[in-house]
Amino acid sequence: MSIVYLLIGFVLLVIGGEYLVRSSVALSFRMNISRMVIGLTVVSFATSAPELLVSLQAAINGFSDISLGNVIGSNIANIALVMGITAMIAPLFADRDFFKINWPVMMIFSIILYFFLKNGHDLNRLEGLALLSGLFVYLFFLLRRARIKDEVLVEEVDEKLKEVSTFKIIIWLGIGIFALWAGSELLVKGAVELATKLGVSERVISVTMIAVGTSIPELAASIIAAVKQEKAISLGNLIGSNIFNISSVLGITALIKPIQVQSPEILTNDIIWMLAVGFILAPLAFLPTRLKFSRYKGFFLFAAYCVFVAMTILS
Repeated sequence: MSIVYLLIGFVLLVIGGEYLVRSSVALSFRMNISRMVIGLTVVSFATSAPELLVSLQAAINGFSDISLGNVIGSNIANIALVMGITAMIAPLFADRDFFKINWPVMMIFSIILYFFLKNGHDLNRLEGLALLSGLFVYLFFLLRRARIKDEVLVEEVDEKLKEVSTFKIIIWLGIGIFALWAGSELLVKGAVELATKLGVSERVISVTMIAVGTSIPELAASIIAAVKQEKAISLGNLIGSNIFNISSVLGITALIKPIQVQSPEILTNDIIWMLAVGFILAPLAFLPTRLKFSRYKGFFLFAAYCVFVAMTILS
């Protein structure tokens, strides 16, 4: 039954996330919020909801390793697995903002998370507040910069949602919230049961299986963007997702329920891999072809992810 719980949980999270994004964007249009603000804030927060619910549910139930493993594993998968597969399908090209703003911010949040967890082997409420505050500063900077440059993220916002009725928005919101809650319950329950049956820790299941499951929406969006030649968008989605995973998912979770580091491997293996795959993007992007992630670089990232999963399971 543990596999069934996991599969149903994944499906409900995908459904819940989709309906939450639709209802949030439609509601934002009703409130006369600009497309630029919706794209930078509403969509980003809504798409991080599945990871948030899973991490929060796990922390409340006392499975902190699932909370941390879900986010850390998801961040590794977003870069090594998702970006690797996407680049193998079609070479990706990064814009200059990718390395001037988004990549440095992702690395700063990743390094701060490492030091927070290293100091005291937990993520307390004050540290959660610091991560969340850092996110608001980042979003304020993005919004201000976007207004100056007159940038509108039309690609991330469906204009048709302007016409959605209030009744439908309420129904969508209800479906989204219920599906996310039920999906997170089943996913955490299935992960704990599967870990017990296989004789491995919850951390191993969360950093591999759960992380891949919650990264499926990013994989689908990035592949579609790459096929449509919207390459900068697909890279931006992945980096943005990693920033939100650390700052909002772990930040909000820690504010509600401090997260303890139960398995030492989270600090000695998992977060080191997260830092390494994030850092490696810089030399990969400039050598030998500038700002290009070719197919062989994608294969390198994908191979690195396979090594990470193998080492995690074997250890």
